[in-house]
Amino acid sequence: MGKYFGTDGFRGEAGKGLTADHAYRIGRFLGWYYGEIKRQAGHTDVTPKIVIGKDTRKSSYMFEYSLVGGIVASGADAYMLHVTTTPSVSYVCRVDNFDCGVMITASHNPFYDNGIKLLNDQGEKMDEDTIALVEAYLDGELNCFGQAWKELPFAQKEMIGKTVDYIAGRNRYIGYLISLGLYSFKDMKVGLDCANGASWNIAKSVFDALGADTFMVGVEPNGLNINEGVGSTHIENLQRLVKEKGLDVGFAYDGDADRCLCVDENGEVVNGDHILYIYGKYMKERDKLVNNTVVTTVMSNFGLYKAFDEAGIEYAKTAVGDKYVYEYMTENGCTIGGEQSGHIIFSKYANTGDGILTSIKMMEVMLAKKMKLSELAAPVTVYPQELVNVRVKDKAEAQNDADVRAAVQKVADTLGDTGRILVRESGTEPVIRVMVEAPSMEDCRKYVQEVVDVIHKKGHVVA
Repeated sequence: MGKYFGTDGFRGEAGKGLTADHAYRIGRFLGWYYGEIKRQAGHTDVTPKIVIGKDTRKSSYMFEYSLVGGIVASGADAYMLHVTTTPSVSYVCRVDNFDCGVMITASHNPFYDNGIKLLNDQGEKMDEDTIALVEAYLDGELNCFGQAWKELPFAQKEMIGKTVDYIAGRNRYIGYLISLGLYSFKDMKVGLDCANGASWNIAKSVFDALGADTFMVGVEPNGLNINEGVGSTHIENLQRLVKEKGLDVGFAYDGDADRCLCVDENGEVVNGDHILYIYGKYMKERDKLVNNTVVTTVMSNFGLYKAFDEAGIEYAKTAVGDKYVYEYMTENGCTIGGEQSGHIIFSKYANTGDGILTSIKMMEVMLAKKMKLSELAAPVTVYPQELVNVRVKDKAEAQNDADVRAAVQKVADTLGDTGRILVRESGTEPVIRVMVEAPSMEDCRKYVQEVVDVIHKKGHVVA
């Protein structure tokens, strides 16, 4: 991770950690950089095209206009999707030949935060080398194309870029999602929680077109209420709706709709681990599960792996983050992967997690197998989990301490195949995370505490 950009973009409190000036300068760099690539290749008559989407935060307008100002000032054209989802920006990048894409969002964070996600021309997260150049420019230390750039040249006369209202791109994405519905949703009562976020004007259009009887939550954005008591981080509202209305299923998205959690007909939560199992097994049954492998992260529940073992499905474990899941899938040709949080990637259809796509795929399995969601999820027994964050002086030193490692191994040996222990370093804080999954919460707490006590005893903890 860089100085400004983490695994999911440049995040910060709007106007404080992330400012309009940051956005303007990112726009300046992108417009100039892609233009310079074309100039170096001799394509001086081709104007770079950059597509921009945003979620419903009040500050998203500020960042959108700042980005556009920088982009056109550097000689590129800015195509504006307006309020839309992250996966829609990814889709439009891929199919409409854009040089890159930008999504303004802080995902599931509160309204006062915001972020800038950069996507390449295939709709994938921007590569680290290009991100490093963006950061170097923000710090006034840019060196590329064989020279140092204290400042970038402004476009002049006819070379100044223009803005294009590109609502058509979002509409084409909606059409694409509808085309993926293999079965009619007629007579299915479906709850959709759009988190007062980016999917509020997309999800219902898709489900209505496929014939569902839709019931909505979180579709009254006012700029300040994104994720506030709604969406995948506050799924209790959707649970209540499903039970009160007797719905067949419910789907909850986050602020930019790149993740999805489900609620079954009984009002029970069906998380990303369940989704990976349900669709992975469905693919295996049809001989479509490439490499017979589902890609997970190390934070997936132990119960998922037990269910995979029983179904004869192999699995890979990556570091936490959909970025790492996607990288593994690309390198190994896997077709499904994701996280417990609901970031699910169906690589045949998208290059990023897509909440609405995920819900369509869950509907497909329910309708194809004529089964309720609770029945499909039943083989996955979620093990109790205890997670403790320990603030330490040096993460690597604490984790590599011989006594700490011995304590971890002792717990692992004791649990055997009845649970697991995971000790890992936080990617963003001076913290060691100690997590245990076991048959009972009492066991989880006991074994976590054994390891935490050793970390304290060896003097690694910040006083």
